[in-house]
Amino acid sequence: MPRHTSKEKRTITNGPRIAIAIMAAGKGTRLKSKHPKVLHEIGGKPLLRWVIETAAKIVPAQDVYAIIGFEANRVRQAMADTGCSFIVQEQQHGTGHAIMVGEPALSKYDHILVLSGDTPLIRQEVIERLRDFHLAQKSAMTLLTAEPENPHGYGRILRRKTRGKSMNEVLAIVEQKSLRPGQEKIPEINVGIYGFATKPLFTNIRKLRTANAHGEYYLTDMAELLVKAKERVLALKEGAVAETLGINTRAELARLDARVRAAKVAELLDAGVTIYRPETCVIDSDVIIEADTIVDPFVQVLGRSRIGADCRIQSGTIIVNCVIGAGTIVQPYCVLEDSRVDENVRLGPFSHLRPGNEVSEGAHVGNFVELKKTKLGRGSKANHLTYLGDSVIGERVNIGAGTITCNYDGVHKHQTVIEDGVFVGSDSTLVAPVKLGKGSYVGAASCITDDVPEDALALGRGRQINKLEWARIKRDAIAAAKEASKK
Repeated sequence: MPRHTSKEKRTITNGPRIAIAIMAAGKGTRLKSKHPKVLHEIGGKPLLRWVIETAAKIVPAQDVYAIIGFEANRVRQAMADTGCSFIVQEQQHGTGHAIMVGEPALSKYDHILVLSGDTPLIRQEVIERLRDFHLAQKSAMTLLTAEPENPHGYGRILRRKTRGKSMNEVLAIVEQKSLRPGQEKIPEINVGIYGFATKPLFTNIRKLRTANAHGEYYLTDMAELLVKAKERVLALKEGAVAETLGINTRAELARLDARVRAAKVAELLDAGVTIYRPETCVIDSDVIIEADTIVDPFVQVLGRSRIGADCRIQSGTIIVNCVIGAGTIVQPYCVLEDSRVDENVRLGPFSHLRPGNEVSEGAHVGNFVELKKTKLGRGSKANHLTYLGDSVIGERVNIGAGTITCNYDGVHKHQTVIEDGVFVGSDSTLVAPVKLGKGSYVGAASCITDDVPEDALALGRGRQINKLEWARIKRDAIAAAKEASKK
């Protein structure tokens, strides 16, 4: 999250105190969802997180207030790391009611900028332009407006006119259902982003009424109330319409997601990353990939993943919140989650790194190998059909095919420690807690239940017995039985 410099903080301290309130209390009704609207995602981030992160570039994070309501605890938990403040609107009775609920927290500020939690692409420059215009004009309320191709469904702006020309002064905002004949032709709409002077706002907000189709307190009605109170209400028109409109349908959600991801791909291509068939790849907005890395078709790089230079990420791979060092090759169809992979590692194909792994420089994790909370040392190899869980593995260790760590006893997880230079034979079972000493060997097909000393050979298997002629006698008996059954 961007931090304010000491100079910026002095400016904020000496100037008017400004809060940003984000409307985020609603349910995703028009999305036909049981989940909070603001937790739906584009570009790998919830809609609300986009808005909070932009707002926190303008005021300190603690001066950003998310007004939450539907599944408030879930929204609070999802946004806890942003550092923003929260106001809970227990009963959702409209946007005006949301600001009423926020009065105890917001009234200590001189001005409030009101944003919507479902407009993720609103830019910092647009909000700052609204703020600066609002402060310079000394208005009680400033509305951000736009002129979309089709204004149907949006509230229209009624501007004061003089000699036939519209002025910046607003008379009222008229919702779609309340439009009178001729007003439908008004192209300018309210986008739901405002600047308020705090004193006139809270002096008049209790005058809001619920005489409308939804029986709610509309914040838009503040425009007419403030005009009647002889306060200045102004409009500032924004040209980038798409960035100011909220998301109301799944189709709109998909379109914005595609737009964000296309922009991310363009950014990476410009930075020197090769992405073959980028239209097939899913790359989240917070991902960092360094120059000369190659991303093959049908790759997903998600969350806050970081991929170093000169890597190769091959088709079908999914990487979630991982750090991958330079020169690493991730072969096809690997799944990597919340893990750290150092430089010049070779993974896959079909490797699965569950959360909590550290794979050191030069290590190999191969076909159908699964790691969970495991540290794999420098130059160590686990190339085939292996499960390593809750393990600390040293350098230059060879893990044979089919090896598993038995880390769970049904109640607790236990650790396996394998020190430097150990050779583990194929099809070995390591029953944790257990430690294999430096330079030791484990014979193939062993079940190891006790610690193995340094440089020792451990054999944990039953003694082989050969019964001569047993197979021939068995076959003859079977054949005789079949003949007898025919008689």
